[in-house]
Amino acid sequence: MTAVDLTPIERRVAASAPALELARVVDDALPAFLGQWGSDRSFAARLDWQRRLAAVGWVAPGWPADIGGRGLGVADRVACDLLLGDRKAPTIAGILGVNNVGPTLAAWGTDEQKQSLPRILDGSEIWCQGFSEPDAGSDLASLRTTAVRDGDHYVVNGEKLWTSQGMEATHCQLLVRTDPQAPKHKGISALAVPLDLPGIERRPLRQLTGESEFAQLYFRDVRVPVSCLLGPENAGWGVTMTTLAHERSGVIAVSAVLEAEAAALIRAHQADGDAPLSAVQADELVQRFIESRVLATMGEDLLAEADADSAAAPGPGPSLIKLAWSQLSQSLSTTRVAISGADGLSPQPYTTGWFYLNARASTIAGGTTEVMKNILAERFLGLPR
Repeated sequence: MTAVDLTPIERRVAASAPALELARVVDDALPAFLGQWGSDRSFAARLDWQRRLAAVGWVAPGWPADIGGRGLGVADRVACDLLLGDRKAPTIAGILGVNNVGPTLAAWGTDEQKQSLPRILDGSEIWCQGFSEPDAGSDLASLRTTAVRDGDHYVVNGEKLWTSQGMEATHCQLLVRTDPQAPKHKGISALAVPLDLPGIERRPLRQLTGESEFAQLYFRDVRVPVSCLLGPENAGWGVTMTTLAHERSGVIAVSAVLEAEAAALIRAHQADGDAPLSAVQADELVQRFIESRVLATMGEDLLAEADADSAAAPGPGPSLIKLAWSQLSQSLSTTRVAISGADGLSPQPYTTGWFYLNARASTIAGGTTEVMKNILAERFLGLPR
């Protein structure tokens, strides 16, 4: 295939002193990890990788330094993500706690609740988000799980659906309705709930890959201490927006990994001895790389805007990135299968075929494609509802 200039990736990594420092950490830690786990990317393997990074202070480089991070700016954070993608490093196990819940606890939590932050970093606490329900998924404000005040406890009843890492989690950022008479965005509260309380049941949800990354959570007369209230009572929507803003930022950061993956595929087929691609396959692969580079550039710009005005409400930009990322993750996995031949059809864990099946969820997770399009139509293009 025609050579594609991939030097922008190396140049961006080389221009970042933190990314170069991280490269030395990864080059030291990854061989030992691979020697123990090989291609295994199970929860246990990813938790081990997280603990290796935590031991040297590299789990959450975007967190402020005073809570265990490195306070990196946008360019350095993206360079670090590119480096991790280029080295094919595992994803950490407690990614929801690190990317989403931890920053929310830092912004809204009490001093007692903030004691969870170091435990989130080292993986001794794994957090999930109890947001979606059977009739309140993309329309999150329609949630019906209730929390009724009873002395110094809330009594919680309801269920949550499609809870990522719900089977492994030790804690849950739980959204509940504390004022059923208030407008639906006004009567919501957030609770930081330990998942070992009596009355909580979890059931795994089986996916196409055969795994159960998601769970259904049931709460039956669960007594949650009032000290678990995260932010003001009945003002949980603001807490939720903080979490979702960080979730979208996490998606923006992961876009850099797609760019690194597309570049790695191109490098593999530029190497001598590889079976040549057809003109159609080569064109498709280059197209995926271009799309990933455009997406990463847009993501960097949006992160820079958010850092420059951290008090501003999230605009439509993160929804645009989420939409583009989910579609690209699926098209890139399809391209990988197409150029892999029969090897791409294996459903074995962490193979090309497995990643293809796993990518089917990307247009649902974190907001369905249809909802993202509605948000963009109304808030970005100004179209009527």
